[in-house]
Order: sequence, then structure tokens, then C-alpha cells
Amino acid sequence: MSAIILESSLVHYEALGRGRPLLFLHDWLGSWRYWVPTMMELSHSRRAYALDFWGFGDSDKARGYYSVDGYVHQVDLFMRQMGISEIPIIGHGLGGIIALRFAKKFPKRVQQAMIVSTPLSGPYLNQSLSSFTGGDNPASRILGRQLNSYQEVAMESAKTDAQAVVETVRSFLQEDLTLLVEDLTIPVMLVYGSQDNIIRHPPGGWLDDLDYFNAYAFLLEDAQHYPMLEEPTKFNRLLLDFLIHENAWDKIEVKESWRRRMR
Repeated sequence: MSAIILESSLVHYEALGRGRPLLFLHDWLGSWRYWVPTMMELSHSRRAYALDFWGFGDSDKARGYYSVDGYVHQVDLFMRQMGISEIPIIGHGLGGIIALRFAKKFPKRVQQAMIVSTPLSGPYLNQSLSSFTGGDNPASRILGRQLNSYQEVAMESAKTDAQAVVETVRSFLQEDLTLLVEDLTIPVMLVYGSQDNIIRHPPGGWLDDLDYFNAYAFLLEDAQHYPMLEEPTKFNRLLLDFLIHENAWDKIEVKESWRRRMR
């Protein structure tokens, strides 16, 4: 296990591979661990980092930082400690929110962002997550029987401080990140699973208008909330193409059977 001390609190992280760095950020439901298969896939050409936010996985329960702003600060300190000046960020759920907010605050430090299964405003969270008040295992409570399908999530879920979920959801509920996506100049790829019952993707009309900005959206037909685990071949293909071609959207080869227009 690798760890560093930031703000007098332990931050657990892992790194795989060699090459240009990239950073993976996890969801409310899980930890760094479910990124392992994707990190291994990219490790032949990239140095893949993944950290645990405070209150998740093996990082300390630094309750003073349980907020969107607190985790943006954590990522800032982590990159500085690792000596990383700029990097692509892949964020899932909560991690996608942090990636977008970090890119807005530090536009020269994010080369591109892949935002996966991420609600862009409070109403796009399902009720079980938006109304979660703590007291038990968040992943077990919100995913229910689905949790058994995600070994990488289940094995870490009991480590989550429920208060970290409560506070970060609360700090996000009044936000609307759609304008932020439109304002960013870096390439942004949005990826959603058509069967996700944890969050809803934005309306199709807005997604269609992304053509006017430096962003593009994909809906994976057979995926739920964890497309990197449910559709790994398709997900990794999208990610690799995005990293190689950045904002050359016409060069990202995606079979039509993998996606549909989100109207």
C-alpha cells in the first residue's frame, strides 16, 4: 500500500505502469480498487494513479474535508506532492464532479477529462443517494443486491465513512455543472450507462448541443453505473481512443451498437 500525508491526514493511493501520468477518481460507492482492471489495461503505456478520497478506502477519515471543495483541495495537494503539473483525469460519479470542478479551478493542470456516470446537478441523483442520512454501509444501502455483482466495490464498501457520503452529497445538491462543462476549453468526454439506476444522464437536447463545445457524450447500452466493470472492452476502447485523439472526436472509433443518441 502506498500512502502520503496531506493536511496531517493519510491519503492512500496506488500507481501502476510507466509513461505519461493519468489520474482516476472514484465514486461515492466504492474506492480506488474498482479502477484496477482499467489501470492494468493502460499500464503498458501510462503511469496510472488512483487515490482514495478522505473517508473512503484506506485513506484517513478527515471529516473537515468531506465536501466537493475539500476533495478538489485533496487532488490539488496530491498532484503537487507527486510532482505532476498537468494530467488527464478520469472521474466516476463523485470523482467526475471533482474532476470538473478541479478543471474549472485549475484549467492549465487538466489536459482532458473523461466523466463517467456523473450527475451534473442534484436532481439527477436517485432518491436513495440524495436522501442518504448515514448510519450504515452506503454501497449496501443504495446498491442493494446489485452490490454482489461488483466484487471490487463490495470488498471495500465497509471501509466507507457514511458521513463522507452524506456531506459530499449535501455539498453537491444545489450545483449545476452543465454550464461548467460548456465553459471548459479542455476536451471532455461524458460516458453513461443506459441502465444506470443510481444517476440519470442530462436531457438529450443538451447533450446534442455539446457539438458546439469541446465535449461529446456516449451512452453504453448494456452498462449500468459501473461501465468500466460491466463493459470493460468497450469502456477501455473509448478511454484509449480519447487519450490518443483528445478532441478529434471523428477519430474515436465507436461502433453504433455501443451507443445511441440520448434524446
